[in-house]
Amino acid sequence: MSHAHKHDAAPLIDRVRAVVEALRPMIQRDGGDIELVSVTAKKVVEIRFKGACVGCPSSEMTLKMGIEENLRAHVPEITGVMAVD
Repeated sequence: MSHAHKHDAAPLIDRVRAVVEALRPMIQRDGGDIELVSVTAKKVVEIRFKGACVGCPSSEMTLKMGIEENLRAHVPEITGVMAVD
């Protein structure tokens, strides 16, 4: 049986990817980049930092303040965002 939710117009991963892609130019401007790795079964978005973001002290802040806030605003069912290696 299918239990599709009415707000799932596009698959969750596609909606998350759209937000990540929209944020990338801002991050690339600072010499870094991000990549969407996956969305876990618990709806945690896994992001990989690249370029200047790797090891950057403010990347954790960028993750929580910028990326997570944007994702929660556009994809409310997301439970969190995590950086993976």
